[in-house]
Amino acid sequence: MKIKTDEITSVIKHEIEQFAAELEVSEVGKVIEVGDGIARIYGLSKAMAGELLEFETSAGSVMGQVMNLEQDTVGAVIYGNYLSVKEGDLVKATGRLLEVPVGEALLGRVVNPLGQPLDDGPALHRDKASKVDIIAPGIAGRQPVTEPLQTGIKAIDAMIPIGRGQRELIIGDRKTGKTAVAIDTIINQKQYWGTDQAVVCIYVAVGQKESTVAGVVETLKQKGAMDYTIVVNAGSSDPAPMQYIAPYAGCTMGEHFMWSGKTPGMTLSDGKPYPKHALCIYDDLSKQAVAYRQLSLLLRRPPGREAYPGDVFYLHSRLLERATKLSDENGGGSLTALPVIETQEGDVSAYIPTNVISITDGQIYLEPELFFSGVRPAINVGISVSRVGGNAQIKAMKKIAGSLRLDLAAYRELEAFAQLGTELDKATQAQLDRGARMVELLKQPQYVPQEVVDQVISIYAATKGFMDDVPVNAIREFEAALLNHFQTSARAVREELATGKALTDTIEPKLQDAIRQFKAGYKPAAK
Repeated sequence: MKIKTDEITSVIKHEIEQFAAELEVSEVGKVIEVGDGIARIYGLSKAMAGELLEFETSAGSVMGQVMNLEQDTVGAVIYGNYLSVKEGDLVKATGRLLEVPVGEALLGRVVNPLGQPLDDGPALHRDKASKVDIIAPGIAGRQPVTEPLQTGIKAIDAMIPIGRGQRELIIGDRKTGKTAVAIDTIINQKQYWGTDQAVVCIYVAVGQKESTVAGVVETLKQKGAMDYTIVVNAGSSDPAPMQYIAPYAGCTMGEHFMWSGKTPGMTLSDGKPYPKHALCIYDDLSKQAVAYRQLSLLLRRPPGREAYPGDVFYLHSRLLERATKLSDENGGGSLTALPVIETQEGDVSAYIPTNVISITDGQIYLEPELFFSGVRPAINVGISVSRVGGNAQIKAMKKIAGSLRLDLAAYRELEAFAQLGTELDKATQAQLDRGARMVELLKQPQYVPQEVVDQVISIYAATKGFMDDVPVNAIREFEAALLNHFQTSARAVREELATGKALTDTIEPKLQDAIRQFKAGYKPAAK
């Protein structure tokens, strides 16, 4: 065997030329104190506020984030297994800000706030990632909210309409159906999936029991809603830093879809149009505020009202300001926010509820008294409001919703007199009877959202007096039969209304005739 010395020489020369003594420079500090998901670190003199840190522990690397910049030390929160971090562990400054994975791969998945899977699905590749904390678009980058986001709940779509890009608060005591309203809204978006009006839903569970979140995921799977939903879970057993960051992570995942409108022609892997509308549900921000209070007190920040730190308003305002309807120049995408707040004994004047009410564009107030009296969803129409109003309704709904609201307001007013047992004239009694039928009509079972055209038909029939002779306890049965009539015999009228989305002079007589025709042949089911 011949040794080719010239070849060996050239290889060695090449390797020597390629050699360069490169130094990897990184700023390193040491943990001097750790506990409850908080670490105090010495030696990171050049650390930035919000910078991502890497803790080198015996159980592998753990991520953290700078929260406090002090004279000699840095206060940081730890994301993940904070019990593995010990005093004396090395901490590396990464020079990066916190990012989470975004994009189509997350659809149908349950992840933690760092984007790591919590379900049995495959690992997620971080080929697309976005910063968690960004500045919301300015005034010039937005446009007024005009497109409706249909919830499928009659009381909301008629009287407290939500638009795409709006921030509508769901507020009420525990166990009054706040999550149910949010889940119904997600299920109702199924009708738009696969169209250019598709909405991606992000459900952020903060401080919830694992069993509750598992129940929500199971419901969404049964209803076929997980195809367009991402669930971000920071459970009650997760450390406070994870509960604090979860809403921002969910918002970032939604913003990716909102901004995708700037790139026309994008499609999903199955060929469907790439969604440019997102809906974020934060369930709930009261628990996020409590987690942030815990972090702040452990970081020795000065406490304020109810022991919350001074910047707790900014905690929520910088999150909810990211919900917007983008201008056409920016693609016209939208991010709608439905934050949830839990009140104690109906006290909406507490610190966190008043903060979030002042940030949002309206609130849906759920009342325990209504809930336990059988009015579900238990929406108090008097206190609830949408500051976008009729701008976010189809014309047909806008036309009939005004009379519905007036009928209900008159009913609530007269109800007090009726309870006194005073003699009522015929007109007053008729108004009371119609109001009772309206209340019955607005009751709706859970997980059965209604298409907006069906809502218009049933509310129209009630406000025009077609239900005045129907017994109150038979209203829902009558409504179901009426809507079935419009799905079969009067299908053409329903389709015309669904296409036109307005109660024109030509369609209104047809609608009335179809209802009269139905009433003529209607026979209540034998009890």
